[in-house]
Amino acid sequence: MNKAHIIENLRKVVSTHKEAKQVYDSVFGSMKESLQKGEKVVISGFGSFHVKIRKARKARNISTGESIEVPATRRIKFIESKELLP
Repeated sequence: MNKAHIIENLRKVVSTHKEAKQVYDSVFGSMKESLQKGEKVVISGFGSFHVKIRKARKARNISTGESIEVPATRRIKFIESKELLP
């Protein structure tokens, strides 16, 4: 399922394609803003999204064999609800 499929499904509930796109943009925009602030997003019966910080670490350049420093990064983690998959 992609953005177009979601908007088409929303179109069944609202009157126009434009309104469906506005609903989509509003919902996913709110989720994006919350995650960017480091807040957890919980959707009952579906799952939750939260930001996980990966620590900085040392790695090795495969080509040269030299040791390099990989900086800390933020990743989004999804944990599905027990109701999502039986």
